[in-house]
Amino acid sequence: MIVTITPNEKQNPPGKLADAELHFTEGALAGLKLIGFGVWERRGGGGRNVTFPARQYSVNGERRSFALLRPIADATAQERIRELILEAYAEKEAQAAVPT
Repeated sequence: MIVTITPNEKQNPPGKLADAELHFTEGALAGLKLIGFGVWERRGGGGRNVTFPARQYSVNGERRSFALLRPIADATAQERIRELILEAYAEKEAQAAVPT
């Protein structure tokens, strides 16, 4: 699996640093990608957060959402993906900081 980072150069919405995608290179998902991840600056400047793909819906006029990528049994499974995305973002950020 490869994590692809696309920086948010327009700074809209505020606080969103980048979009991320997971590109699958092996197995049954080879040749497919999962989109919809976002890298955000934490409020108050305390680091970065990753949001997962979600679908919004309305119930009695109230907007709600549910995650499209959820753990089967191990609730910490999402942390592995979150860390991979944050590492890929840090690498992309470091590459952008190096003068050419």
